[in-house]
Amino acid sequence: MSFTYGTLKTAIQDYLEVSETTFTTQLPTFIKESEDRIFSFVQLPEQRKNVQGTLTTGNRFLATPTDFYAPMSLAIISSSTYDYLDFKHPSFMKEFSPGTTQTTPKYYSLFDDAAFEVSPIPDSDLTVELHYFYKPESLTSGSDSGSTFLSTDYPDALLYGSLVEGAIFLKEPADVVAQFEGRFKEAVGRMKNTSEGRGTRDEYRYDSVRTSVT
Repeated sequence: MSFTYGTLKTAIQDYLEVSETTFTTQLPTFIKESEDRIFSFVQLPEQRKNVQGTLTTGNRFLATPTDFYAPMSLAIISSSTYDYLDFKHPSFMKEFSPGTTQTTPKYYSLFDDAAFEVSPIPDSDLTVELHYFYKPESLTSGSDSGSTFLSTDYPDALLYGSLVEGAIFLKEPADVVAQFEGRFKEAVGRMKNTSEGRGTRDEYRYDSVRTSVT
């Protein structure tokens, strides 16, 4: 079983036996909320990307990619050698490097949604490679005939997550919501088993298509 955007909307209406306009106009919201819940529970192999960028002299910040969701590793590349930085909490960064000392960075942290912070501050321009999880575009951003890897490879999780949201919107009895929630968690559990079996250690660098970022 797999879904396109159109067939998923139809399935949600069929399961809940509702086709009124006040309900159908909310279908994109239900699907987006289901996607967000899935990505909050598990990061999937299909979400991995590698990009290269540059740490500049005297600048402790590195912009995150526009589709960034969560980091896996950050490495300085020198003569084809990869030196991996340790990922730390922001509070560690303040304690470790409160001043302006410049040398080769050893640590990195997520400063905010738009930037990483490295420490110590770079004393030269450095080529780095970021391996990260990206947040794919929503199924709802395409046409009714469109699909995503969630709707194709993990349709149960996407469907039951959407049904949970739809049932809550309709104020269905608690046992109905609980039934859909149980099926959703089962599907997400299967996704986790698939993902965790492939390893997600920060030190590990996966091969994938690289693009340039600055």
